[in-house]
Amino acid sequence: MSEKARVTIDGITVEVEPGISILNAARQIGGDLVPPAMCYYSKLEGSGGKCRTCLVKVSKGSEKDPRPMPKLVASCRTTVMDGMEVENMTSPEVIEARKGIVELLLINHPLDCPICDQAGECDLQNLGYEHGAAGTRYEFERRTFDKIDIGDKIQLHMTRCILCYRCVFTADQLTNNRVHGILGRGDASEISTYIENVITNDFSGNVIDVCPVGALTDKTFRFKNRVWFTKPVDAHRDCPTCKGKVALWYKGEEVLRVTGRKDQYGEVEDFICNACRFDHKKTSDWVIEGPRHIENTSVISSNHYDTMKPLPVIQQNKALMEANKVEFERTKKI
Repeated sequence: MSEKARVTIDGITVEVEPGISILNAARQIGGDLVPPAMCYYSKLEGSGGKCRTCLVKVSKGSEKDPRPMPKLVASCRTTVMDGMEVENMTSPEVIEARKGIVELLLINHPLDCPICDQAGECDLQNLGYEHGAAGTRYEFERRTFDKIDIGDKIQLHMTRCILCYRCVFTADQLTNNRVHGILGRGDASEISTYIENVITNDFSGNVIDVCPVGALTDKTFRFKNRVWFTKPVDAHRDCPTCKGKVALWYKGEEVLRVTGRKDQYGEVEDFICNACRFDHKKTSDWVIEGPRHIENTSVISSNHYDTMKPLPVIQQNKALMEANKVEFERTKKI
């Protein structure tokens, strides 16, 4: 059994398996020192190294070679070394570089948040709020793309795409007949297909779940509701194609959409098939497990309850009622 490597990130030391990335080492510690990631996806081989949002500063390479690395490195692609010391939020250089990266990602991204179905669970919104600058220096016209129809279930908005390649890796690794990819070069690069309306395989809907922005959205949920007005519930069914573990998004008693369950880093725990996602939107199709836990930092939590039945708006506080009674009696005597 190989010895573990010790790595220090923002002053916190953790022992990890040798060969893992700095990003995954930071995730073992958790909290605010975990670098953001827009293109890396732990369940997709080859992902990472494209968006550069996870840049960190390596102030000490290792015990054997303590020299710092000359430039900021992508934490999702850099493996840890024993004795390595890393600066993330404690480095002004990293914070300033990350602001520039967010600004670059937002150069061509349209301000569609008021109408985008991804609003409320968009990684780019979170990234801009937590790591972005207050303004932009870009004054030129944004790039635009002609709209194309890639399938009957998935809506493509190429103008929102940040070219993270997640959807390409997903289709590559879950299906045998990927029909979409990156066309063009440089500023003309885009996610597209040579033939319209061709994305029809059984797991194509997973490109919606892995997209960090609103470039790929669910046509069956399109413009139906804002995500923070819905209630997510964990459920499962006996599915012959996938594990059948999903999150149902309710509005009243109606299931508006079905998605894969995501972890704290926004990554799908188990990919689901299109039958579960699009064809089973009745409560009777599922075994309900209970309300899905939502972090209180998420806007979705504003209307979320930890029980299947919403708590009463006016709650009976016995201690307060007794105190009011005592005060009322005292006032009467006066």
